[in-house]
Amino acid sequence: QVQLVESGGGLVQPGGSLRLSCTASRNILTIYDMGWYRQVPGEERELVARIWSNGLTTIADSVKGRFTISRDNAKNTVYLQMNGLKPEDTAVYYCGADVQENGRHGLSTYWGQGTQVTVSS
Repeated sequence: QVQLVESGGGLVQPGGSLRLSCTASRNILTIYDMGWYRQVPGEERELVARIWSNGLTTIADSVKGRFTISRDNAKNTVYLQMNGLKPEDTAVYYCGADVQENGRHGLSTYWGQGTQVTVSS
């Protein structure tokens, strides 16, 4: 299993930037994939970005060109750099991870507590 802790959320003006961090309790190279998701009350969860253990990434069309996902393997941390923030980016951002459990088929998914990002003037 793995524990995930997010940080870096806050209140920013439109056009501003934030960097979110997700720190895992284990070597992130042993995690199949990690990602950032966001959710607004009354709306479906949205995938923002994912990064696999081999370094490949996926970025949602809604944030492409503004957000980037990266990692620091030594710190077991995945980052989401958010630039050019818009009011519609306001949401709770969650870090998720898929791991292969010993003695079990398939993957198990784990989530952090989430961090609030508010973009408002």
